[in-house]
Amino acid sequence: MQLPDPVPLYGPEYKRDPYPLYARLREAGPVHRVLFPSGVTAWLVTGHAAAQATLADPRLGKNHARGNDRWRARASIMPEPQHSQLQVHLLHQDPPKHTAMRRLVTDAFAPRRVAALRPRFQELADALVDALPAGPAGADLVEGFAARFPFQVLAEVIGLPPHLAARFRRDWGKVVAPVGPTDPGRPAYEALLRELQDYIAEVVADRRAHPGDGLLSRLVTARDTGELTAEELDSMVFQLLVAGQEPVTNQITTALVSLLRHPEALGRLRAEPALWPRAVEELMRLDSAFELTTWRFLAEDADLHGTRVPAGDSVIVSLCAANRDPERFPDPDTLDLDRDQGPHLGFGHGIHFCPGASLARTELQVALGTLIGRLPGLRLAVPEAELPWIPAVLGRGTSRLPVAYDARTAPTTAPARCPHSRG
Repeated sequence: MQLPDPVPLYGPEYKRDPYPLYARLREAGPVHRVLFPSGVTAWLVTGHAAAQATLADPRLGKNHARGNDRWRARASIMPEPQHSQLQVHLLHQDPPKHTAMRRLVTDAFAPRRVAALRPRFQELADALVDALPAGPAGADLVEGFAARFPFQVLAEVIGLPPHLAARFRRDWGKVVAPVGPTDPGRPAYEALLRELQDYIAEVVADRRAHPGDGLLSRLVTARDTGELTAEELDSMVFQLLVAGQEPVTNQITTALVSLLRHPEALGRLRAEPALWPRAVEELMRLDSAFELTTWRFLAEDADLHGTRVPAGDSVIVSLCAANRDPERFPDPDTLDLDRDQGPHLGFGHGIHFCPGASLARTELQVALGTLIGRLPGLRLAVPEAELPWIPAVLGRGTSRLPVAYDARTAPTTAPARCPHSRG
């Protein structure tokens, strides 16, 4: 079949503000062929109704074995190279394997457990703010806070012991960004991948030798009892360490940029902190760090919202485009702290709905509430046009967020202590 020319989804202007392009695509129809910088093509779903239906469509599977020859021809330069041992995590599984693997992680992220740990999260956030410069010189909130807080929280929740948490390199998260086999940066990329695989092996060995009641220990036990293969265990640890923190780091930056564009909303939240749960939902809807989903595949040629899609071609959903669909959210480009049109798709939908959604929501409430509450006069220290947006294929966020503020105030309450396990 004759395929339409793909629409490029890359470049500095696109990463800075993809929403005008998403609006044009949405108005033209729900499905479009798109091109990524690695040369990978995909079918992009844009509207809210089409996105929700696609995310729940049983015809679409996530296992990479469904990909066709055209897709496989580019597989070596896609995120998480196919020859690594980190491929078979939840995002690349279909039922019944997906169901069994997801069951192993859900309890660790249950709302009741997250709520019990919230005082500890607040303690971590306050400690990071305490370490920021006290005067009006300002700081980079990515380096000083957003790149640190989600990982510290994650280590608490999954039972990553302090001596291993201290050795984790944030650069290892870059293995999810495509680097082609002829790219000059490929050797460095492969070195990062090997280092991460070695680190995961060390984590597994440590939890096997010193088991506890944390999620990592439970996953190691599942491997030892035959519920997981060795590759599945390594892949799930990889997913926890990377997908469990980097999107929250990026969401902190997109939310802060949105609030700094809307000082009236920022001031209202400082005066009415009880609004934070609703505000976090609206900030995620307005500019989600989960910009695009990972790949899905049809087992046979089929109609997808009026477009014929070949079997094994990759299908992705733009969560950002869906969350600004005017047919679902009136005046969608406006930050409205009183919006009541129902849930966004920032955490996905269907069986692959983010299992850590409750944790991410709590992290964002604590992180944003602490930064806004304790840094009066918070403002950008550079023109917004100079903010460096990450070139990631699937996510949105800034790699730096230089800010200034009038002062660094003390925590509103004494640090809260709660029992917590690092097992």
